[in-house]
Amino acid sequence: MNHKTILTGITTTGRPHLGNYTGAIRPAIEASLEQGLQSFYFLADHHSLVKNKDPNEVKKSCIEVAASWLALGLDTNKTYFYRQSDIPEIPELM
Repeated sequence: MNHKTILTGITTTGRPHLGNYTGAIRPAIEASLEQGLQSFYFLADHHSLVKNKDPNEVKKSCIEVAASWLALGLDTNKTYFYRQSDIPEIPELM
């Protein structure tokens, strides 16, 4: 069987909006339901600091974005869903 992998992230620079839903969240959730597809979705909170220098706002946005993904149907039993800052090796790659 040929396995496919998808990796995508969303910056946490504010409240999720309709554009996030139609352009990123809905297609990602639909893709995560495909058989034979391994999906990794992350909250790009490190990237968010480029646009928003206030870490408290980024943290709040992270919670709002994560809650939106989960409320819209992301199945965390089928998907790796994580916050970029939870992986200490990521800044080493940047």
